[in-house]
Amino acid sequence: MTTQNWDAWNYRESTGVSASQEDLTGFKVHAVDGDIGKIDAASRDVGAGYVVVDTGPWIFGRKVMLPAGTVERVDWDDMSVYVDRTKDQIKDSPELGEDDLTSPSYRDRVGTYYGDTYDERNPL
Repeated sequence: MTTQNWDAWNYRESTGVSASQEDLTGFKVHAVDGDIGKIDAASRDVGAGYVVVDTGPWIFGRKVMLPAGTVERVDWDDMSVYVDRTKDQIKDSPELGEDDLTSPSYRDRVGTYYGDTYDERNPL
């Protein structure tokens, strides 16, 4: 799959998020190279899905928004979400401010940032 096919704001069918009614809040989040925190909030809105991760002490208690398209799989039994980005890519993402969840310009910055991280070295 190429960058042009990456859909930032919709969960992949393989995650099962669309079919499940279970809330992802509280699920552990794992980057490709380690744990990054727990989900503080999540949206399943079609074309606007995301998870907000409370990173705890890992990056000074910062919260980050991950577009739904970064979620590679969900382990419903273990309450774990696996994303296909590295800890550094997540740490370097646009900072999430208090009013940014509803800000179209913030969502554009996040979508562009994560879209740019998909290249030949990190295909989907």
